Amino acid sequence: MEAYKQEFIEFLLECGSLKFGDFTLKSGRKSPFFVNLGSFVTGSQLRRLAEFYARAIHDQFGLEFDVLFGPAYKGIPLAVATTMAMNELYGKDCRYCSNRKEVKDHGDAGILLGTKLQDGDRVIMIEDVTTSGKSMEETVPIVRAQADVTIAGLMVSLNRSEKGKGNKTALKEVAELYGFPTAAIVSMPEVIEYLQEKGQLDQELKARLDAYYGLYGATE
Repeated sequence: MEAYKQEFIEFLLECGSLKFGDFTLKSGRKSPFFVNLGSFVTGSQLRRLAEFYARAIHDQFGLEFDVLFGPAYKGIPLAVATTMAMNELYGKDCRYCSNRKEVKDHGDAGILLGTKLQDGDRVIMIEDVTTSGKSMEETVPIVRAQADVTIAGLMVSLNRSEKGKGNKTALKEVAELYGFPTAAIVSMPEVIEYLQEKGQLDQELKARLDAYYGLYGATE
């Protein structure tokens, strides 16, 4: 496992973003873990988070893109911070863009924040966690309606590695449905493997995680 992935797992635990317990997800699933990037609220935390995203984007998709797009609402600070991190780490001066939940009809009117999308733009989507892929059902049509753009990839923080609508992970389903690659900084199986190696995963929690993935784990 790459060093930055191990550092990212420690970062999630240190900031309380990755929690273990009993959680009901938006999908209705009862999960023994939960990831909330909304817990990153300080300048130092956001800077580190953005650096992890920038490294993963560089490794998975390279630097041949023009815009980082973060869906409202959590994707907005992610896109802004990661745009700065791309510049600081790689000298890449890309633009950022996000959508509004409601179209603004005065002042800086429209549905977009940040840059306006232009024909020919290569766009990297950036999001916190994808469980079912539902957010992409809302966001991809918005992006493609603004201009003749190419979506060059989707990067999320954690691949929960759960079934979407079928037996494939939601990330894989998004990739096949919309025709662009998807990736994550780290996957939950990698997190579990790392915690086991470090002796930080007790038997009771491991049994609950195994039971959860027995029900919802993707097989493709």
